[in-house]
Amino acid sequence: MKISITKSEQSRLSQIDFDNIPFGRTFSDHMFVADFKDGQWGDYRIIPFGYMQMHPAMMGLHYGQLIFEGMKATKMQDGTPVFFRPEMHSARLNRSAARMKMAEFPEDVFLEAIHTLVSMEQGWIPPAEGSALYIRPFMFATDEFIGVKPSKTYRFVIFTGPVGPYYPKPVSLLSEQKYTRAAPGGFGEAKAAGNYGGSLLPTELAIAQGYDQILWLDALEYKYVQEAGTMNLMFVIGDTVVTPSTTGTILKGITRDTILKICDYKGIKFEERMITIDEIVEAHMDGQLKECFGTGTAAVVSHVAKIKHGDIIMELPPIEDRKIGPALKDEMNGIRSGRIEDRKGWVVPVKSNQLATV
Repeated sequence: MKISITKSEQSRLSQIDFDNIPFGRTFSDHMFVADFKDGQWGDYRIIPFGYMQMHPAMMGLHYGQLIFEGMKATKMQDGTPVFFRPEMHSARLNRSAARMKMAEFPEDVFLEAIHTLVSMEQGWIPPAEGSALYIRPFMFATDEFIGVKPSKTYRFVIFTGPVGPYYPKPVSLLSEQKYTRAAPGGFGEAKAAGNYGGSLLPTELAIAQGYDQILWLDALEYKYVQEAGTMNLMFVIGDTVVTPSTTGTILKGITRDTILKICDYKGIKFEERMITIDEIVEAHMDGQLKECFGTGTAAVVSHVAKIKHGDIIMELPPIEDRKIGPALKDEMNGIRSGRIEDRKGWVVPVKSNQLATV
């Protein structure tokens, strides 16, 4: 495998204020691109970040064959750029591709691509703990054909951009009892664009009522807790972290998996099971709902300040009185920075690559 590299003529890095980075609006100098045709991936290249031409009949625009990932590169205390569990993102991308009947992307190429790209863009990684270089791999169907069937060609792209915290303050949640995020047998656990597009209207309605995000309930009975906005959701009931089981309608979050493994080695009780919203209300009424937080690549750990369900508003304890969520967030950020020991080998240094000449 060879990745051709065409460098941008002038970097925009000097224009960036790392102390003031709007999430998702600032992009670095280069992007990785690959194309799938005749049954195989090829034409691996890193080119200057910029617009791409597309045919109006491109199938990805019409029939929803579009998937993505979200991951981060950070810097250790000694300045070493690192990834966090990168192979998990490759595996999840391919699970999404399989569900959406798209071409899977080779893991070895995925890893080589992110190492090469981030090695070039490491100056864009913000130095502050909790900030990162966000990495967005995505894939879309490129057949120029109006017909409902799987495309035979695809494009895979990776671009990056520096980000600060996704939710800089605790969020408020409104339980949704009309719209649903995902149904059994659907593609709720795939990172497919349609999952997010369908969430925008109910989220705007929640914002209009003064809430930040939706607390999604199941599509059959509006009874079981699912996710919060774009995050997996965790509750601290008594001294136990409780999170909904991933049964096909909930994204198998990599941060979620990491948090549960941290709970395991730190001796924090946790349960993965079906949770009803009534159980959450009852725990609040009994004084046992100690914390609630969302987890995800963008948010890492995002504390929840209050939850509204029907006429009931559940105000949660202030962050300074919480023990488990802040400790888990500190552990994750500390592992990424090297401040805390990486017991599981999750941190992977970015390789310095010289795979191609300009």
